[in-house]
Amino acid sequence: MSNEKRHVSCFLVVREIETTMSEGEATTSNNPSANAMETAEKASDEFIEPETKRRKITKIDEKKYKLEERLGGILCCAVCLDLPRAAVYQCSNGHLLCAGCFTHVLADARLRDETSTCPTCRVEISKMLATRNLAVENAVSELPSECRFCNLQFPRNSLEKHEDEECEESRFFPARIAGCKYHRIGCPWRGPMHEKAHHEQECGHPEKSGAEVMEALELLDQQVVEERKLYKTIFELLGYDKIIFNDIQLKPYRTDDFVHRLFYESSRFSAFNNQWVVKARINDSQKDPTQSSEREMTYQLLLKTKTSTPMTLSYIVLRGPVGDIKVNPRVYQFNFTENETETAYESVPLSDTAECNRLLAAKTINFRLIMFLASK
Repeated sequence: MSNEKRHVSCFLVVREIETTMSEGEATTSNNPSANAMETAEKASDEFIEPETKRRKITKIDEKKYKLEERLGGILCCAVCLDLPRAAVYQCSNGHLLCAGCFTHVLADARLRDETSTCPTCRVEISKMLATRNLAVENAVSELPSECRFCNLQFPRNSLEKHEDEECEESRFFPARIAGCKYHRIGCPWRGPMHEKAHHEQECGHPEKSGAEVMEALELLDQQVVEERKLYKTIFELLGYDKIIFNDIQLKPYRTDDFVHRLFYESSRFSAFNNQWVVKARINDSQKDPTQSSEREMTYQLLLKTKTSTPMTLSYIVLRGPVGDIKVNPRVYQFNFTENETETAYESVPLSDTAECNRLLAAKTINFRLIMFLASK
């Protein structure tokens, strides 16, 4: 009996399995969309790219879109980390510096009485040892930069022409940069021409009081008066009988103080039957000019021979045929006597701090000194 029961139970299990399989086949045959989906999934699985290949393609795409940024990081200046706008200098190990930072490094070394070194590798650099990297200059000029008007990107070597002549945002306007119409009452805004109307609608200067407007007008009037005074003085001086000019060359020296300070001095030169010397120094009020980012040069005129009669002398510094100093004209006057033989230190009206650094980076400073002697 036990064996018969076992055979019957096995027979029932087999019949149940066959019934289940037949029902599954019938369901599949009644649902062709499911069959199509399974076939499509199998086919797609056959054409899926390997993980390594997909990763490689993704990396190539990332490099394609980030190449300009990567080049910008490689070709940037080692000091300011910006892309150079003009000349690019390199040390003997190939580290790059833009023209502004290069002259700043040389100027700091001159002020400290140290040897100028590369900020990256500390190898010695100078105008003789450093070289221009023309390949980097050409590569940087081809990198894209954004137009400040239309925000489109153009190669750096053609961006200026685009902004001046071709920009669609301001092609109907003769000037690309414009000022607010309320600039005479103190508004300092300057920007793209197409933003001028929007700014003027929101400008707060028309709402200022009469006293505030008068302050701004007084400043403008003062500037105009100073310019007229300068031109009038120069024209009057050109009418003097005794006018002499000398091309001066200043060389760097050090003081004998505990902290050796830099100063410049010229050789003796003749004018009006007397011997003269010019001295110059950097940042009079600072013990260490390297601690300041703002730098200015002052100079004085010294009479080296004794004079029995007073001399009322006017003098002015200009760019000469030898040097390339960028200076704004400013006339100074001093009355030389037997006891008063040195003028006060007067400012050399340079264009900016970068110009001062450029002069410090040079071995010598050259300019033209024009002297006017008043007739008795």
